[in-house]
Amino acid sequence: MSPFMATFFISIFVLLMQFLWKYIDDLVGKGIEFAVFAKLLIYVAASLVPMALPLSILLSSLMTFGNLGEHYELVAFKSAGVSLKKILQPLFVVVFMLSIVAYLFSNYWLPVANLKSKSLLYDIKQQKPTMDIQPGMFSNDLEDITIRVKDKKEIKGVEHLYDVLIYDHSDGPGNRKVTKAEEGIMTMTPDKRYLELKLLNGINYEEEANPQVKNEYTLTRTKFQENIIRSDLSQFDLNRTDEELFKTGYKMLNLEQLSSAIDTLTIMKDNHFKSFKQGIKNSSFLYSGFDESKFTQKKDTSLIDFDMYFANLNDEEKDRIIHTAANLSRNSKSRLNSMYEDMKSRNKYIRSHEIEWHKKLTLPFACIILFLIGAPLGAIIRKGGLGMPIVISVVFFLLFHILSISGEKMAKEGAIDSLQGMWMASAILLPIGLFFTYKATSDSALFNFDAYSNFFKSIFKKKSVANS
Repeated sequence: MSPFMATFFISIFVLLMQFLWKYIDDLVGKGIEFAVFAKLLIYVAASLVPMALPLSILLSSLMTFGNLGEHYELVAFKSAGVSLKKILQPLFVVVFMLSIVAYLFSNYWLPVANLKSKSLLYDIKQQKPTMDIQPGMFSNDLEDITIRVKDKKEIKGVEHLYDVLIYDHSDGPGNRKVTKAEEGIMTMTPDKRYLELKLLNGINYEEEANPQVKNEYTLTRTKFQENIIRSDLSQFDLNRTDEELFKTGYKMLNLEQLSSAIDTLTIMKDNHFKSFKQGIKNSSFLYSGFDESKFTQKKDTSLIDFDMYFANLNDEEKDRIIHTAANLSRNSKSRLNSMYEDMKSRNKYIRSHEIEWHKKLTLPFACIILFLIGAPLGAIIRKGGLGMPIVISVVFFLLFHILSISGEKMAKEGAIDSLQGMWMASAILLPIGLFFTYKATSDSALFNFDAYSNFFKSIFKKKSVANS
């Protein structure tokens, strides 16, 4: 169990580092509390279990049986009359129980982890970065205020700003309120809810519009020795979004909810298409209030002889009909293109639900398949540790991952059915796992290159004897 736990947490750690590398720009500089950041990592780690669990089972089983083979413990078992099948049976039961836990996790806990991680990550992305005033650059981190300073120094833990220029946009766009000061001292209130900027030796410039004369402004200048600007820091707090807004995502649903959503979306799509067909059918008549005396109708059918009807019309009526038909054709083409894109989007959304439905079943099955690959391979190659097992595990996991991603993408684009796309990797790797299991239990020299060379040498000897 220790190799499994070690490889599992190592896999989670590596995948977490990949997540942090991907979203590093959205997380750094936001002033996020450690508790919030730790909560995000826990939710993300839970959502990464479906990828880490099969890899850890493959690597740990390969390491375990590789160590047993390397230290001749498998030989001792066989000499005592215990076959490899009996050795694999209890471990297979353990892996089968793990696959059941994986199914329960994927169906009940994973949707919650996806909901929590997605909503929290969204709120962090929307969070404003902490205020960072750089000398010589304009900073607009505070609402309605833009600050530029020439120099900045920290004296006894307090920031001192020099040659301060402040634009106040609280009354609307434009630079009608400007403040210049020789020095500014930036501190926070004891409750850390407000930022106080004490300005020393400065001037306030303010323009006020003249209501009687258009485009005329009155400039007011006010000198001061000390002025305090207070800003509310609640704008930098993390505002949590209602999680109910994210619950409709297909990754936040279990099997029952996904099945219900697929049925609902399919019915809505069919009804939408039926109403569209009926609308096209109703708008296909090129004229209204037509005169029945101008066309002949066959007695045995309800078809209209349009050529004869059109020939009996005058030139003005013909032009009107042709012009109307052209307009209706263009409108119908536009509506058909719009409906095509709408149906394409609806089908893709339904396929996304179907893919997520199959994912919850392929995860436990993948755990069993990768065990059938890892355990026999470890018994065949007889190499333990972290060398050869890691190389072989990475190769087979990459093969499994590439097949899974390829099948998922083809299914999402509609190239193949969702069932075929999501089970393609399992269908390809299952025979490989059964083949390795058969070779290991039958003591076949699968990776003994001397056996292959002797086999080919015997073939060439037979050919040389036959030719002679």
